[in-house]
Amino acid sequence: MSFFSKLVRHKTVEQLQAEVGSRGDFRRVLGLWQLTAIGIGGIIGVGIFVLAGQQAATNAGPAVALSFIIAGLGSACAALCYAEFAGLIPVTGSAYTYGYAVLGELVAWIIGWDLLLEYALVVAVVAIGWSGYVQVLLNSSGVHLPEWAQQSMSAQTMQYYLQQFFGTHGGGAIAAPSDGHRFNVIAAGVSVAVAILLTVRTEWGARFNTAVVAIKVIGVLLVVLVGVFYINPANWHPFIPARVVDTTTGIGHFGWQGVLTGASVVFFAVFGYDTLTTAAEESKHPQRDLPRAVLLSLAIAMVLYIAVSLVLTGIVPYGTLGGEASVSDAFESIGLHWISIIIAVAAVIGVTSVLFAFMLGAARIWFALARDGLLPAWFARVNPRFGTPARPTMILGLFTALVAGLLPIGEVAELVNIGTLSAFIIICGSIMLLRVRRPELQRNFRTPAVWFTAPLGIVFSAVLIYGLPWITYERFILWMAIGCVIYFAYGIRHSKLAQAGGA
Repeated sequence: MSFFSKLVRHKTVEQLQAEVGSRGDFRRVLGLWQLTAIGIGGIIGVGIFVLAGQQAATNAGPAVALSFIIAGLGSACAALCYAEFAGLIPVTGSAYTYGYAVLGELVAWIIGWDLLLEYALVVAVVAIGWSGYVQVLLNSSGVHLPEWAQQSMSAQTMQYYLQQFFGTHGGGAIAAPSDGHRFNVIAAGVSVAVAILLTVRTEWGARFNTAVVAIKVIGVLLVVLVGVFYINPANWHPFIPARVVDTTTGIGHFGWQGVLTGASVVFFAVFGYDTLTTAAEESKHPQRDLPRAVLLSLAIAMVLYIAVSLVLTGIVPYGTLGGEASVSDAFESIGLHWISIIIAVAAVIGVTSVLFAFMLGAARIWFALARDGLLPAWFARVNPRFGTPARPTMILGLFTALVAGLLPIGEVAELVNIGTLSAFIIICGSIMLLRVRRPELQRNFRTPAVWFTAPLGIVFSAVLIYGLPWITYERFILWMAIGCVIYFAYGIRHSKLAQAGGA
């Protein structure tokens, strides 16, 4: 087999479908609504509790609802392609497995390695944000953590310690830190706790997650059902505020351009449904339920996002919604303190479902990479008692705990987005390629208007990748370089397809 042939070798769709029936790695315990809850849990989080208000205040005004609709349409393009793949190839691994079936081993490895980091960093970022909500509630109850345990080190503090360890090497000495923050104990603790929950029986974690998602949805519905009685239609005028440009910075706000800017920001609040496809082999009826769960979770989330956006901008002037707890702040400002507290509690409880969804996704992708031989088989051994991939799950728990505990949220958040957008491009491209190569395949769900839908999904994702800061590209390239070293040093020789002489 030539070197190039090794890079593009792949399993056929029929092979993957046959393996679904013969494998017994996982216990099939997840039904439609548990899968949908995982998807909703991955989608609804800081987007609804923070981004809706912030983007109304800074970019879109009351038209932030339009920003969510635009972002949702772009995300829906990818979701429809995911749904077709999920019904066709119901195998653990999501975009990694789909890429393996259509584009070959090297591309599959790149996207799997990419998503492994992205999902893990989402867990770390959300854990840091979750810690902030928890500490607000603790402080309101008179409970205060020691200063060293409240937050991670600032970027300057970390640079100071690195300089102390490695020396200045010609650079100027960095001043000693002025604050006492050293390690975010709550963020680290919740990362480990979610990993432990995912290590025990999947159905236990899924039931917990479903309950958490229910509480979160009830909290969001409370915002809508109570807030609708306090809406002042005057706050919606003008619905799209006139464009203004800051003469000092040259940065523009509002107008249609502001609506589109808001859409690019909140786009990162309307994906997460892809995490549920990583649990394909734990689904009772994967070919039927996975496509439904993908579309249901996105549809429910979009209805809630739009409703909350309209209520928020209706009860208070949009310019007052720029805080980090904008939903709670809005109800506090109209004298509904009790609602404000309930929303804060719902946010704290509900955001844990985001941690659950993304850590589950990361662990299943790691497991799939190891099961296919691209990583050591040690990681692909299922816990005999609980039937879960305990080893990668606990390693991820410790890794995300260290990242969330030590690093500032800005340093972590910069890396989160590029991988998921890259996966969307591959999924949309692959679904078109498979339609050409294998039009005869029996598809339980077909992406409607695929030659319009899939290219539109690619364009949305490419535009958003283009707008990411350069530092994101640098770190992404470094991570990909590490992945290529691992693949060419280990994976290409130990791949199960290499051992079987696969095409």
